[in-house]
Amino acid sequence: MAKPNYSFAKRQRDLAKEQKKEEKLQRKKAAVDEEAGALNAEGEVAADETETPKDPAE
Repeated sequence: MAKPNYSFAKRQRDLAKEQKKEEKLQRKKAAVDEEAGALNAEGEVAADETETPKDPAE
C-alpha cells in the first residue's frame, strides 16, 4: 500500500487558503470601489479627489 503524501496535501491546502484570501480581498476592494462610485454619482466628491482650497485674496 502506498504512503500518503502529507506535504502535497498541505501544499494544496495552503494554495486553496491563499486563493480564498485573495478572492476575499478582491471582493472587499470591489465593494469599496462600488461605494465610491455611488457617492460620485450622487454628486459628492470622494475623499481622494478633494481639491485644495484656493486663496480668496487671489
